[in-house]
Amino acid sequence: YPMDPGQDKKPVLERFLVLHKPKGFEVTRPKNISESPKSKTVYSLIPKELHAQGLVPVGRLDKDSSGLLIFVRDGFFVRLLQTPGNIPKVYEVWVKGRLRTEHLQQVKRGIETPLGLLKAKEISVLGVAGPNTLVKVILDEGKNRQIRRMFALLKDEHLNRHFKVLDLHRVAIGPIPLGGEPGQ
Repeated sequence: YPMDPGQDKKPVLERFLVLHKPKGFEVTRPKNISESPKSKTVYSLIPKELHAQGLVPVGRLDKDSSGLLIFVRDGFFVRLLQTPGNIPKVYEVWVKGRLRTEHLQQVKRGIETPLGLLKAKEISVLGVAGPNTLVKVILDEGKNRQIRRMFALLKDEHLNRHFKVLDLHRVAIGPIPLGGEPGQ
């Protein structure tokens, strides 16, 4: 993604920071830099000297989720990552309950919610452990708590209850894979 469509084929060199966000940290900027070490925000995980460089997180993860988070400066790269349909985001999700083919198809077709129609670009089962299912979900646009909302509206007819996301972990954004340990 080296070109800015607003420029005449001049390469755009953007630096970015990749963070493996652990659970329990909010993706929000602290009110001031001195607050950062005490608060559980993602800014407390990055070196202080980077705080003043204008890096902002793109593609939020809620406090209960973990995985890949990218920090960039304002500019072309931010727009590229935030524009729906440009960059796929890949998640591994543990769901309480056994998902069946019809549930996967419903997630791909879309589920009507108060936020509108939410759907996954792709979904596949990676494994099963006891009563739980591990799925790979690919989104080409992400809305607030989209994956959690979709599964909460699906119903396991055999158990007569709605599915629940137990663990949500983003493993890639476009060609950038997750690496390192949580907090790095």
